[in-house]
Amino acid sequence: MTERRNITLAVTGAGGTRMARFVLEALVKDERVAQVDLMVSQAGRQLIAHETGRDASGPAADLVLGAPAMDKVVAWDPEDLTGGPTSGSYPSWGMLVVPCALGVAGRIANGMANTLIERAADVMLKERRPLVLCVRETPFNLIHLRNLTQVAEAGGTVYPMIPTYYNIPQTVDQFYEEFTVRLLSFIGLPQTDYYAYSGVESPAHHDRTGRA
Repeated sequence: MTERRNITLAVTGAGGTRMARFVLEALVKDERVAQVDLMVSQAGRQLIAHETGRDASGPAADLVLGAPAMDKVVAWDPEDLTGGPTSGSYPSWGMLVVPCALGVAGRIANGMANTLIERAADVMLKERRPLVLCVRETPFNLIHLRNLTQVAEAGGTVYPMIPTYYNIPQTVDQFYEEFTVRLLSFIGLPQTDYYAYSGVESPAHHDRTGRA
């Protein structure tokens, strides 16, 4: 039987926070995931409130999901550096930062663990566990590029929130859904082959172009 994983998910102050909802929902539904350790930065809260109209002061999981959270989600105060994810002995398989602000990426790249989010990322790197930063900003300046290169050199993965165009998404939700599927597949949690290219086309492309 496959060992069930504890996954850390952090939401920071970059646009596209709705993507975090899709990722969190998928992790909660996945039977291979035992627990999701959730952290939402103060800037992340403000962005979620701005993009969704929700109350920024609500419980972290409820804020991300827009509904009461399930038992599988454990929320941590990102300002509390005594929280479980601060230690390498805490049982976390890996960490996703969705979306990842470039300021956060820069602090992670330079070992500046001022918050629990940054410390948890630092732990992933030192323990050689998966760390995936889903950055969403453009264009990158030279400082951004050097910081992201440093993250990659330290063992992390830079996974920009860039859509695939060949599946011809018809709605924003389809973009969110496909990105979530690809992201979870990347960390070893494949969801569906609906978006997978077969050498001719994907099922998604077939459906959206109406080909017989």
